[in-house]
Amino acid sequence: MTFLVIRARSDRGVTRKIRDTMSMLNLTRVNHATIVTDSPSYRGMLQKSKDYVTWGEVDADTIAKLIGERGRMSGDKPVTDASIKEGSDFKGIKDFSKALASGEASMGDVDGLKPIFRLHPPRGSKGWGGIKRAYTVGGALGFRGDAISDLAERMM
Repeated sequence: MTFLVIRARSDRGVTRKIRDTMSMLNLTRVNHATIVTDSPSYRGMLQKSKDYVTWGEVDADTIAKLIGERGRMSGDKPVTDASIKEGSDFKGIKDFSKALASGEASMGDVDGLKPIFRLHPPRGSKGWGGIKRAYTVGGALGFRGDAISDLAERMM
């Protein structure tokens, strides 16, 4: 299982421990996203930064669309099937996204692939839905489950 983690709030006035945790997750700016595997250490990081990020379980189709539209190689070049094939053992974006979704691969397995995705703010009338409240009470923060795919679609 793999999580898509999106930063929703700034680190203004945040304790150093939480700021360092978000830095370890490669979430240095608002509206940046990353893909992490489900492990106890990542779960602890997500729990520590839950008041500043939102995350959920992501499927292979959403990962493929995210990599194809918002993924970048070093030098700020777009990600293509050829660049994935050249920098790894995968045949293309679809194969790499399936391996990411199942937890068999990580973002670092492709040489030159940047580990973050720069996203737009959420489109639509709802927007974030409140960046100071948890998702369970109508806000934007914390664990979303499968609803992270809908948010990612609105942000691409």
